[in-house]
Amino acid sequence: MAQPLGIIAGGGILPARIAIAALAADRPVFIVGLDGHADPAVLAPFPHQIIRLGAAGAIAGAFREHGCADLVLIGPVKRPSLLALRPDALGAKLLARVGRAAFAGDDTLLATVIRVLGEEGFTVLGAHEILNDALGPAGLLTQVAPDAVTRADIARAVAVLRIIGAADIGQACVVQQGLVLAVEAIEGTDAMLARAGALKRDGAGGVLVKLLKPGQDRRADLPTIGPATIAGLIAAGLRGLAFDAGNTILMDRTTMIAAADAAGLFLLGIDPSAAEWQTN
Repeated sequence: MAQPLGIIAGGGILPARIAIAALAADRPVFIVGLDGHADPAVLAPFPHQIIRLGAAGAIAGAFREHGCADLVLIGPVKRPSLLALRPDALGAKLLARVGRAAFAGDDTLLATVIRVLGEEGFTVLGAHEILNDALGPAGLLTQVAPDAVTRADIARAVAVLRIIGAADIGQACVVQQGLVLAVEAIEGTDAMLARAGALKRDGAGGVLVKLLKPGQDRRADLPTIGPATIAGLIAAGLRGLAFDAGNTILMDRTTMIAAADAAGLFLLGIDPSAAEWQTN
């Protein structure tokens, strides 16, 4: 039997999907759910323990006790204040090594956490290495395709995301008729969509574009979309979504595509480096 896979679980259902995929490949799993972030109901079917984020020593000890050398970090985690972390001895040591990255963007922090976990003897894998079929492909997934106006909005959003992504700010942007309605920051995509919906203009609706940040480590925080994203697009009055092909996790793809088709929205996997998406 393969070596157990350790899963550090934040919120949402992706930790369960990782566990199911590993078990289907005859690989045991052990999950550490981060207290206040992970959903106990999602973790209930699997061997797991709930541990607070600042207790790094307890987290490392739990994985070592269960024979886990490979780890996957999956699920959103709202960044706590340093006071709320209440680090244990190893947590304080790791926090000192993370240093200023704790106050930087998510990608900088996650890259540092991955490095520190490596120094502690663990190997961090990407979710895409376990969920082999989860990454969205290039091309149109829906019956409706973007028109010329919307394709221009996609190109505009790609240009904006090159800037905010390089600054480690966010992975998503909403553009309508050339106007940038919203960019993603710490609030996340769903909250950004709600904000964009309140700012939409009359006429042709806008588009959501979600891309991997330039230079981002693919082992943590890959762009993720799912049925909830489609619901957000509908509520915001948008026409569709373009995502980074090969770098975006599609949750419940069949349901998501069916919902988009029913609403007349498009889903398009793009290569953001392709000439058609480049603007001056």
